[in-house]
Amino acid sequence: MERQNRAELKARLLDLLNKEALKRGKFVLSSGKESNYYLDGRVITLTPEGAYLVAAIILDMIKGEALDAVGGPTLGADPIVGALAALSYIDGCPVKTFIVRKQAKEHGRQRQVEGPELKKGARVILVDDVATSGKAILEAKLALDKIGVKAEKAIVIVDRSEGAVDNLAKAGLKLESIFKLADFGL
Repeated sequence: MERQNRAELKARLLDLLNKEALKRGKFVLSSGKESNYYLDGRVITLTPEGAYLVAAIILDMIKGEALDAVGGPTLGADPIVGALAALSYIDGCPVKTFIVRKQAKEHGRQRQVEGPELKKGARVILVDDVATSGKAILEAKLALDKIGVKAEKAIVIVDRSEGAVDNLAKAGLKLESIFKLADFGL
C-alpha cells in the first residue's frame, strides 16, 4: 500500500484524535494539573489505523536522523514504539526501539531500559503520546543518562503547550510534536 504524504496522514490522525481521544470533563493529569479535557493518546495508538498513522508520521519526521534507536517512557510510548519497529521493518529501514520503565525491575536483569541493548554513546530519540510538563520524558532521559545513552530530541503526538518545551529544553531535549493544543481549538 502506498503511503499518503505527511499532511494527509496528519489530517486523518487529527480526525481520529478529535473523534476518539479527546474527552471533556474534569481530569487530573500525570503532571498533577487539573484540566477540563483529556487527550488519551493510547485510545488511538492501540488501534490499527492510529498505530499506523502515528508510526508513519514519526518515521517521516525522523528520516535522515543519525540515531541508534527510538523509545520512550512506559506506558505512552509502548504502542508507538511497537508500531514504529514493525512499520520501519516493512519499509526496509528497520529502527530499533526500547521502553523506559519508571524504575528498574527488581528481578531478572534488573533493567530500567528494556529492548535491544543500547551501547554507551548511542543516540536515541524519545517518543510519547502527550506532553504537558514533559515529566515522563525527563524521567526517561535521566534513566538513559545513567547508562550513557544520548537523547537530544523528543517527539510527541500532542504538546499541550503547558511548559514541556521549556522544561525539556533545560535538560537539553528539543521537543517536536505532531500537533499542538491549538490544533484542537482548545
